[in-house]
Amino acid sequence: MNLPEEILPVLDALQGVGRPRIVGGAVRDWLLGLEPKDLDFEVGGASFAAIHEVLKPLGATDVVGRSFGVIKLRLPSGTEYDISLPRRESKTGAGHRGFHVEPDPSLGDAEAAARRDFTINALAWDPAARRLIDPHGGEADLRARRLRHTSPAFVEDPLRVLRGMQLAARFDLSLDPATATLCRSISPAYAELPVERVWHEWAKWAEKAQKPSRGLAVLAETGWLAHFPELAALAGCPQDPAWHPEGDVFTHTGHCCDALARDPEWINASPRRRRLLLLATLLHDVGKPACTTREEKPPGSGRLRWVSPGHEPAGVAPAEAFLRRIGAPHDHAPTISPLVANHMVHHHGGPDGLSPQAIRRLARRLHPATLADLAAVMRADSDGRPPLQSPETHALIRRLLERAATLAVADAAPRPLLLGRHLIAAGLAPGPEFKRLLDAAFEAQLDGAFADESGALIWLRNTLPKAPSAGA
Repeated sequence: MNLPEEILPVLDALQGVGRPRIVGGAVRDWLLGLEPKDLDFEVGGASFAAIHEVLKPLGATDVVGRSFGVIKLRLPSGTEYDISLPRRESKTGAGHRGFHVEPDPSLGDAEAAARRDFTINALAWDPAARRLIDPHGGEADLRARRLRHTSPAFVEDPLRVLRGMQLAARFDLSLDPATATLCRSISPAYAELPVERVWHEWAKWAEKAQKPSRGLAVLAETGWLAHFPELAALAGCPQDPAWHPEGDVFTHTGHCCDALARDPEWINASPRRRRLLLLATLLHDVGKPACTTREEKPPGSGRLRWVSPGHEPAGVAPAEAFLRRIGAPHDHAPTISPLVANHMVHHHGGPDGLSPQAIRRLARRLHPATLADLAAVMRADSDGRPPLQSPETHALIRRLLERAATLAVADAAPRPLLLGRHLIAAGLAPGPEFKRLLDAAFEAQLDGAFADESGALIWLRNTLPKAPSAGA
């Protein structure tokens, strides 16, 4: 395990008073071939005071959790590290916070690791001996792509189920059957979880997933899908097999989320944009359960098909209910809802695609989301129907984006060109007529009546004689 040069003196100092170990996610990521980001250290066999004393000459120290045995060390480079004592945890009450934590320097490696949630997080690295410490079989589970609980104490913290959801998605893991059984046994404890912690796990799923459907599978296998009724309703909701050979809406949604996670545009996006797009893709069909029916298509053919007319706008209310349920920030729904409500719009313009007027109005409806965001959700929706592929649909999406780029609305909604200052300059006094005139100007702009400020002023001159306040 290659360590930053700046941390070596810290390890030497800690080695002088105890047994330093690198623990947790950094070891897991290293074994997966990923670059470890946050290095956490656990030091056995040493007192809190002794650790604090040897760290002081090396950087700024902050005792952030004396009762938990945690010191934060900030090196001259500005990098921060958490150094802690091994600790015991005992359940004292309901919920995620109902634990008594007691540092215990005498704990051995196996005992210290036993409090961790999953075996893949119960790994440690001994930097002095340069060896992996794996008392619970985490390395074998990583190789098998298996997510398994470390000990029966797993049931003491219900948040671990949602942590398992996002870990399965991030690292393409399948849940161990025995762990799934434990998760089912604590399903009623979901009600004890604070919504901010629920959101923390969903946010990790939405930002970091490699295979998002693995996380959805964890919810289904553990019975925890019932805590998210907007998603639970997708399971068993039928689709026409000619268009959706993959199965029901829940299965389709998982494939769509996986398709988005393979899209280079999503991979290279900011964490916030990844989060918004994956949640929009997760929720794009939540309107289907209320709209799905079996109809004769085409009429008179005698062939019954599953159809979901109107499911786009019908999805807005359940999508927003889900976002509230998981504690998403308030600014998420205004971006996600228009993506849900318009995710089929590329099929509405016929073989020639949408007109310029329709594209401008679509960009306006989507704000603060963009047509580029919508295109990413559309591609994922199209690719979420294995084994079907639809080059025609992708061509429609490309054509829509190309036209939007030509109209300068691919990455932003159109902004009004005629403003209040123009009306004042034309001699109009501020008043109720302003809004009517500005709204009419913006509608004309969206229809293509003008495309720049000079064109807006010409439109205003031609319009003013018809306005009731023109004589003012």
